[in-house]
Amino acid sequence: MQKRTAHQIADVLIEALPYIQRFKDKTIVVKFGGNAMIDEALKNSFARDIVLMKSVGLNPIVVHGGGPQIGQLLTKLGKTSRFVDGMRVTDSETMDVVEMVLGGLVNKEIVNLINQNGGKALGLTGKDGDFIRAKKIQQHHTSLETDDTEIIDLGYVGEVSSIDPAVVDMLGRSDFIPVIAPIGVGEDGRSYNINADLVAGKLAEVLKAEKLILLTNTAGILDKQENLLTGLSLQDIDDLIEDGTISGGMIPKTRCATDALKGGVNSVHIIDGRVEHAVLLELFTDQGVGTLLLRTKRDKAH
Repeated sequence: MQKRTAHQIADVLIEALPYIQRFKDKTIVVKFGGNAMIDEALKNSFARDIVLMKSVGLNPIVVHGGGPQIGQLLTKLGKTSRFVDGMRVTDSETMDVVEMVLGGLVNKEIVNLINQNGGKALGLTGKDGDFIRAKKIQQHHTSLETDDTEIIDLGYVGEVSSIDPAVVDMLGRSDFIPVIAPIGVGEDGRSYNINADLVAGKLAEVLKAEKLILLTNTAGILDKQENLLTGLSLQDIDDLIEDGTISGGMIPKTRCATDALKGGVNSVHIIDGRVEHAVLLELFTDQGVGTLLLRTKRDKAH
């Protein structure tokens, strides 16, 4: 039994070897979110994945969300959250909470987890080194009752206007693992809350990353029979959105992925963050655990 187990371990390592060789010194941007940020076992497995990636010569950069944690603290403070088209309306008081949670509590917890598992993580927000510049989102909302379109003021909710990669690139190519909270700074000097998927995608573009990995609470992109789809091209994604296969909250995530591909990222993975060691399984095994997106179809899965 012991000998067979040893052979199984050897087989796993042999399967991983060509992927480790191929991605050595390559930048991999990983967006950490969903259940993987809440479940203790999943949090620890994610931290180990990131440390192992760094240890075998990859350059992982983590961008994290924190919506549920923000909502919990706002509730404790007696402040009601309001959402428009999935985005949190963020007034000045709410933005203070967002910075406290994303830039403080959540960011430092992830940094500590990586460090406890043998890595050297360093936490940042987009305000550090002024590396994420933001601009206010103008959100157009169409009323279901009247079909009228109005501009909704979301407050301090922004989108990325530019990224200066110097700070992150310097850290990533050293022994440090950057852990980034998606907060940018506007021309007015104010902080803006930015969707973590968007920050991860734009950062991957600017850094010319080999891969962008988005952790989700689903198995990936599914067809209408709930089967996992993978090896999808940009044209496939457009077709799946048009026929309604991709819908709801998966649309902005896939649009983020396709924008990254168009911006020069070699491949994007939408993977199931509910699976322990999902990042390693997707990167270093033939089968993977999610949906692979490519600019055009190719034979090799990774």
